Amino acid sequence: MDGTVLVADDDRTIRTVLTQALTRAGCKVHATSSLTTLMRWVGEGKGDVVISDVVMPDGNGLEMLPKISQDRPGLPVIVISAQNTIMTAIQAAEAEAYDYLPKPFDLPDLMKRTARALELKRRVPTDKPEESDERPDELPLVGRTQVMQALYRLVARVMNTDLPVLISGESGTGKSLIARAIHDFSDRRTLPFITVTAADLQDLEGPARVLARVKGGTVLIDEIADIDDEIQARIVRMMDAPGDHVPRFMATSQGDLAAAMEAGKVRQDLYYRLCGATIHVPSLRERVDDIPLLAEHFLTRAEREGGPKRRLSSDAEDLVRAYSWPGNVRQLENAIRRLVLTSRADEIARAEVEGVLGSQPEMEPALGGNDSEKLSASVARHLRRYFDLHGNVLPPPGLYARILREVETPLIEIALDATGGNQAKCADLLGINRNTLRKKITDLDIQVTRRRKLM
Repeated sequence: MDGTVLVADDDRTIRTVLTQALTRAGCKVHATSSLTTLMRWVGEGKGDVVISDVVMPDGNGLEMLPKISQDRPGLPVIVISAQNTIMTAIQAAEAEAYDYLPKPFDLPDLMKRTARALELKRRVPTDKPEESDERPDELPLVGRTQVMQALYRLVARVMNTDLPVLISGESGTGKSLIARAIHDFSDRRTLPFITVTAADLQDLEGPARVLARVKGGTVLIDEIADIDDEIQARIVRMMDAPGDHVPRFMATSQGDLAAAMEAGKVRQDLYYRLCGATIHVPSLRERVDDIPLLAEHFLTRAEREGGPKRRLSSDAEDLVRAYSWPGNVRQLENAIRRLVLTSRADEIARAEVEGVLGSQPEMEPALGGNDSEKLSASVARHLRRYFDLHGNVLPPPGLYARILREVETPLIEIALDATGGNQAKCADLLGINRNTLRKKITDLDIQVTRRRKLM
């Protein structure tokens, strides 16, 4: 790499790591813990790329992006943030950040993005429409896992296009929230957002009423695969002849819509009209590391709404994290609300969680399949579905490392559990060097608990 990178972060360790890595890669680096200093450097014409944190002691990095764009059109800004919600990704995209990464970030990934930013000349941004409507302070879409961060970036990329959007995911994952977020942060935000079911289209005048209501805003068709063929045909005609004010069309589906089309449950012409952009909302089983974060989010929300202050004990959190959550985020929220009301103390005990979850349905493992299915076959089927859900768009870069991490983390955690947390025995069981195991434990942020294990 060749160029000058301006780094702004109040974390001394991050500044040091980025300075060393970028310097080794051939860049000149100016690092600061102050947004004021960063803006002075930008005003002086220094730097070819900016890497900035959001929350700084003297301001908000996102709020500085319009000023940077005004002073230095085309200067790429990479935003890094520990605020792991969809709001941060959307706000970064709206402020025309070159890229966005959550903390903790993968250093090689950040280096690749910085190299691309140095190589590509950024277009001069066009004027943006004024924002007149109020927005929620926080959307209930929270997560720092790779799959959620990829989802945030995809939402940010498609929100200001006119492409139809197909949103898939299990019940309770937040498909309608994703649709609403795309609308609320798009250029159509001042226009109506309406959700349409089969009942709204039962008679011949249904499509006309829908178009009259939406007035060029956004139409969300709920659970498209459950709608019969005749009404699907009406939707096709509505999309082909939307009138003078063309709305944006989105649809949700619990299942694989491509498979439903192949099975004859969804019309081909409707499927190909809807899948301009495909977004898969992961289940909680696909993002287990987000469960404690979500639980804390719902505990805080309950307290804000007037409930008592509660926290999960470590044993209770372990149980919440291990549960299969067939109802996904909606089920988790309802369980937390119930625990807040029924808990006898400030700290929610494991037994109380067992009492709430004991009567709720369990679910088969995330990969499914029968007991005799080989692991390689399960992984292959999971990956094929992952690619299919992206439609004509490739998944985000870095797939190899993400998949290895998904397999490696539970393998090491289960091996450590089987050996009672004895790292020497675990390394021998896995057939790797003990120092290698220690490094992986650190890199993957795996918690190790030593105890006697009866083998």
